[in-house]
Amino acid sequence: MSDKQVEVVEKDALLQMQSFWQKNNKIITSVLVVIVLAVGGWYGYTQYIQKPNEEKAAELIYKAQQYFAVDSSHQVLDGDGFNKGVLFVIKNYGSTKSANLAHFYAGVSYLKLGDFNKAVEHLKDFSTDAKQIQMVAYGALADAYSELNKKDDAVSYYKKAGSTFEKDEFSSAEYLFKAALLSETLGKTKEAVELYKEVKSKFPTTDKGFQADKYIYRLSVEKNDLGSN
Repeated sequence: MSDKQVEVVEKDALLQMQSFWQKNNKIITSVLVVIVLAVGGWYGYTQYIQKPNEEKAAELIYKAQQYFAVDSSHQVLDGDGFNKGVLFVIKNYGSTKSANLAHFYAGVSYLKLGDFNKAVEHLKDFSTDAKQIQMVAYGALADAYSELNKKDDAVSYYKKAGSTFEKDEFSSAEYLFKAALLSETLGKTKEAVELYKEVKSKFPTTDKGFQADKYIYRLSVEKNDLGSN
């Protein structure tokens, strides 16, 4: 391609760009304005609303955590007259990390107080990447469902608890064992046996791992007895 041809192509390209801009400059400008406003709004929200809320919520939940450590469930939920409880944090700082954690404290506290429906409500609103805490939350949720006689849901969450943080062999074995026992009460013998076998194979050195053979044998004998009639 000669220099003259190159020059013609460049002029055509420039004319096309100028034509495109003349036709679409309002749309392009509007889009750029929206982007700038969105970025600015996000920064402003993060710095001037979210960050102060996170700090305030963390400050408010601190005393409730202390009460949680000593099983003072009413004070965890409602505070002590001077300090706010986790329900206040959830209501007023719902989008913060502390409010998420407050759901855990609230759920476990309601479980201890015997309000199982509220325990379920709050524990289902909680989630965390900290597997050892999530394991406890699943286990507490299973306990609440069990108390409400929703045994299928309880089995499901005991199984989740038993598989979430297997490094804690003692707790994992306990949760799976509870799932097996409940499966028995539901008449799901095959599922119960499989769960007992899982406890035995994964956590053989735990108390429940030692006990598993007895339950496996009992269910196998019962099954054979029923089959012979």
